[in-house]
Formats: sequence, structure tokens, C-alpha cells
Amino acid sequence: MSQTASNIVDINRAQTISEVDTFTVERYQQFARHLPAGARSVMDVGCGVGRGGQALKSFNPALEIIGMDCVPERIEKLDKSVYARGLCAFTTDIGAPDKSFDAIVAGEFLEHLPPSQVDATLAAFFRVLRLRGRLLMTTPNPHFLLHKLKGESVLLEESHLTQHYPDCLALRMRMVGFSRIKIYGSGKASRYFGQHFPIRSVYGSYLIYGDKW
Repeated sequence: MSQTASNIVDINRAQTISEVDTFTVERYQQFARHLPAGARSVMDVGCGVGRGGQALKSFNPALEIIGMDCVPERIEKLDKSVYARGLCAFTTDIGAPDKSFDAIVAGEFLEHLPPSQVDATLAAFFRVLRLRGRLLMTTPNPHFLLHKLKGESVLLEESHLTQHYPDCLALRMRMVGFSRIKIYGSGKASRYFGQHFPIRSVYGSYLIYGDKW
């Protein structure tokens, strides 16, 4: 069944885990450590109520952060001392000029897109990044060992409309122009293993980034 714009907003509105998830702040701290040198303008996609932006701002108070979410009441709740402004929009229609941002962060976001919007979203991200800009995303790991042992899937979560295998996502990013793509472990397992553990299936989520270069 195809998803309408209203359906997608409602599904995301019902998904409130980011507002209470204990790992949200750590996820954005990981993003902050991988921001490109000299980054100042950052778009926080799927920003929710802004907990991640607070972590980015704590890492570098000079950052100008633009929050973006498709749920209007979340944009209204953004702390104006953290976010320069908010955009209520879908990622296939980002209301920003070409080459607007030094970096884009999207934490546990991509899996909430319907299949038809994934490549268009990656292309839109590429468009609004400046040269040498960086896209950083985390998304659930379909290879997660605990899911395999329990016979579960990323798609069991109702708001997860897609799942993204690391090598496939890296290829999709390359196809719209991203280069220097890197993949790291993320999620709660990184508290114990760090982000470089060679067996990637221990991670419930992974971080992937690519540069416009």
C-alpha cells in the first residue's frame, strides 16, 4: 500500500521513542565527532523535539543548526537558543537553496521513508550540501545478531517503512555522487565495543557518512 503525505506524518507523530531514548544524545555526540573540519551550518533531519541539536551545540557552540521534521508540533517545540530555525517539510522537497549546508545529520531517520523516497532524499541531501560537505546518518542494522537469534526484523517496527543494508546504502549514496564513504558501528552496543569492532553484526545500528567531493 502506498503511503500518502498525511499517512507518513501520522506514522512519525506516533513514533516518540527519540524523545525518551537514552542513546539519542550519544548518537549525536558520535555525529559531532565525525563532522567535517570547519563545519558551521548543519541541518538536523528528523530532529524531533531537538535533543540531538543540544548535543551538537554542546560539542561546538558555534554551530548554526537548522532543524527539519515533517511533524509540525515538533518544529514548534525546538529550543531557539539551539536551533537557528526550523523547517517543517519532507526530505524530497527541502526548502533550502543549493549548497546551503556544511553537514547534514539524520539519526535513525532513513528507515522511516517509503521505498520510493529513499533515492530522491539522498539526491536532495547532495543538492543542499556545499562542496566538501558531509552527510551523516544512522539507521538500524538488518544484520543485527540479536534480531537474527530472535527471528526478528527491522521492519517489525510499524514506523519502519524500509531497511538498509550497509553495502547497499553505500552504493545508493555513490550513485547520487557521494564519495569517501565510511561505515561505523553505532547504537547501544557501541557503549561496550566502541565504533570500530570488526564484527558489525553486534551493532543494532550503524553510522554511515559520505562527502560531496
